Amino acid sequence: MHETIEWRVEPRPIDYAEAHAAMEARAAAVTAHMAQELVWLLEHPPVYTAGTSADPAEMLDPRFPVHRTGRGGRYTYHGPGQRIGYVVLDLRERLRDVRNYVHAIEGWVIAALGDCGIEAFRAPGRIGIWTLDRGVEAKIGAIGVRIRQWVTLHGFAINLDPDLTHFTGIVPCGIAEFPVTSAAKLGKTIATDRFDKALQATFLPFLDALDRAG
Repeated sequence: MHETIEWRVEPRPIDYAEAHAAMEARAAAVTAHMAQELVWLLEHPPVYTAGTSADPAEMLDPRFPVHRTGRGGRYTYHGPGQRIGYVVLDLRERLRDVRNYVHAIEGWVIAALGDCGIEAFRAPGRIGIWTLDRGVEAKIGAIGVRIRQWVTLHGFAINLDPDLTHFTGIVPCGIAEFPVTSAAKLGKTIATDRFDKALQATFLPFLDALDRAG
């Protein structure tokens, strides 16, 4: 089935509102069986997004535009140097299990980072993708999804080389006790196309995880 999934890689930054509208339209078309499933890899200009659980007290400095969105989670930042993956898949054709989907997408991103030389992991009770930065657990990626009529929206954001000071305008995903990091801060130079290739190389195990219990 993976041969029918479109992979779209954007050559330029896409405005968040524009991308969000396009993703919503694509999900509606997939729901209506009028379009292919989609993995969309892109980058946004600096923006803060608010998930359904966002706490206004965690918006510390709205120095960039703030967009409310239907994904789960709290505030997060998107900007240059960060790889965004929007994933529009039809779970009606797969395992209809929200937890399994989130677990699978985490595993996919962790595997792609591993392919690029970064050991990442899940942290029980904490949202996101984690790694060790000088022995301290630090967040290298965010996961935020929405599932509507068993069609998925949103996805992941991985810090390859963003300006980490931009995260100080919010409490990232509501977690203040742990720092945010990036591949560059860890001393790893990962070009965007290199990470995209890693995502493609680890995609089939991700799809396989959607067809069985986690």
